[in-house]
Amino acid sequence: MKKITIYLSIFLMGFSSLNAQKIDRKKVVQRHNIVNVKADTLSTLTVGNGKFAYTVDITGMQSFPEYYKNGVSLGTQSEWGWNSFPNKENYKFEETLKPYDFNNDGRKALYSVQLKEPERNKGAVEYFRVNQHRLQLGNIGIELTKKDGQKAKISDLTNISQKIDLWTGIITSEFSLEGTPVKVWTASFQNSDKVGVKIESDLVAKGKLKVFARYPSPTGQFLDDAAFYGNENDHSSKIVASQSTQGLIQHQLQSTDYYTQFNFTEGKLREAGKHYFVYEPSSKNKIVELSVEFSAKNPKSGRTLFADAEKESTSGWKNFWESGAAVDFEGSTDPRANELERRVVLSEYLTKVQCGGSNPPQETGLTFNSWYGKPHTEMHWWHGVHFALWGRPEILEKQLDYYFRTFDKAKKLAERQGYKGVRWIKMSDNEGNESPSSVAAFLIWEQPHIIYMTELLYRNSKDKKVLEKYKDLIFATADFMADFATYDKEKNRYNLGKGVIPAQEVFPAKDTYNPTYEVAYWDWSLKIAQEWKERLGQPRDKKWDDVINKLAPLPVQDGVYLSTESAKDSFTFPKWMTDHPAVLGALGMVPESQKLDKKIMKNTLDIVWERWNWEHTWGWDFPMTAMNAARLGLPNKALDALFMNIQTNTYLKNGHNFQDKRLRIYLPGNGGVLTTVAMMLEGWDSSTGQFPGFPKDGSWKIKAEGFKKMP
Repeated sequence: MKKITIYLSIFLMGFSSLNAQKIDRKKVVQRHNIVNVKADTLSTLTVGNGKFAYTVDITGMQSFPEYYKNGVSLGTQSEWGWNSFPNKENYKFEETLKPYDFNNDGRKALYSVQLKEPERNKGAVEYFRVNQHRLQLGNIGIELTKKDGQKAKISDLTNISQKIDLWTGIITSEFSLEGTPVKVWTASFQNSDKVGVKIESDLVAKGKLKVFARYPSPTGQFLDDAAFYGNENDHSSKIVASQSTQGLIQHQLQSTDYYTQFNFTEGKLREAGKHYFVYEPSSKNKIVELSVEFSAKNPKSGRTLFADAEKESTSGWKNFWESGAAVDFEGSTDPRANELERRVVLSEYLTKVQCGGSNPPQETGLTFNSWYGKPHTEMHWWHGVHFALWGRPEILEKQLDYYFRTFDKAKKLAERQGYKGVRWIKMSDNEGNESPSSVAAFLIWEQPHIIYMTELLYRNSKDKKVLEKYKDLIFATADFMADFATYDKEKNRYNLGKGVIPAQEVFPAKDTYNPTYEVAYWDWSLKIAQEWKERLGQPRDKKWDDVINKLAPLPVQDGVYLSTESAKDSFTFPKWMTDHPAVLGALGMVPESQKLDKKIMKNTLDIVWERWNWEHTWGWDFPMTAMNAARLGLPNKALDALFMNIQTNTYLKNGHNFQDKRLRIYLPGNGGVLTTVAMMLEGWDSSTGQFPGFPKDGSWKIKAEGFKKMP
């Protein structure tokens, strides 16, 4: 009888595994391949590898950068490409500092803010905000000549058909010029800052199709759209080597120089104008291949062409899609299912291309500059957490290199303000050089992110090596957090603030204390830091415990959580109901804590939903609201939040989260979608049942594999 039972168990296990069919990942990915049939400035496509990206128009290259500059611009950016304008006035960073004593405790903390006067200090502020700035490395496009000898415009192109195969990362573009077809294949190398292209057309042999390289100037503005060709005397470019199958261009700017290495089918590279170079293929061919590599140093790599890029891209993307998690919503009757799957797949692609380096990405990735190209560490949660939840922790781990590299500067920032530990810099370049900002200087919600993200890495492996690797970062972060909390003798508690601008940035630092989200996040993160102490066999930190035990309660009034304790009119004063509804992050982004009452949070969600000015929000606010609803057991509300019909919740044809005419792409929105979907599928530590964030009414048919729970 025992043997029969064993055989029956084995049979049933096999039967079960047959029914639990694996997801056909290739099918899921490829059903969201993007097809363009016209020149839409918001539908450009990007290839890249996480550290380098190249965005193309309908020709498969960057042939018309000025036409696209107000859309999803035709950028070429890398992690290493930075520049600074000359500091002709010899400004010192200290000239951006202003002392504050928010709590009247004798602390003269120095903050780098946007001083308006005197003129000297104002100039220093502007200089250090602009410098360093991330570079647009150059436009690489197709120069087309019509029969009358005039250069073709984008309006001259007909029979447009462009497609990206997301499974391979290869773009195929077809169009005609005056009846002559052109076909272009584009792919990015996965291990270098290099793009490969193949072009097929009779125009090549006729000398009517060439490839150009054009070097724009840095704009020095908030946004750099890769198409500013002024100030041409402020930089120089020249050919330093040229052969029949290779060419090398050196581009020199104010504080940096770099190289562009061309490998190509037989032809020649020549200078055709100031900062404008042309590769002229031999008339023997109608098919040409080339690779273009950008490098901070004279590149030493061997000769490569499109075939090499194609091989690397196909292999690299196959490995990516077959790793980690996947979800398939096919067969669902909810009309939003296919769109959610589209947003998921395209967000996976975009975040892999734009955010896979060794730094927190800038909010517009490697496409065009926003905030001068600088990363914002408070956004790192939205850029990085999803990688761990989707079973790709190695990408998140790579991003965390930034914190080791900038540790000493973060420590000096804390010391400058009289605090222990490290205060992570909100807006900086990749080396942690601070940018003056009257908002960024007072934000604190970026502080616990490193604890949250490293905790995800530890949960993924339960390997003590993770604890050893990151312990110094975690403990120094917790030291600052505990020291930053201000002791209130009268109430025998610790407050966060005054001197805080919350994630909801509308509140003034001088008046604000105990924002709900930050208090909840502080509480959870300090407790996790103590767990790290215990896991490593170390004694608990007494100061951390004192703050944990006496941290101010989440502020409540009339049965709802206030955005901040200092704003009793959180839901009656119009200004306080704009920007991020961060009060909802206290349950969603942050796990449920003993401080939190879910009934009160449900009331808070209701009042936020009803009264908030949703037109004045950002792309990650909708995923944050969805996470809150999911943890409250409201899956339909969670989906409604993800699909709220608001401009900043728009996801373009190419998958980018559109905000407005200034900020046409916004990658925190993409990361938010991925984080929220992972949470709704796999759940969180206290959740029960399968797919806890989705309705159980039969409208969703779901296959999911490889996801990790949220804390």
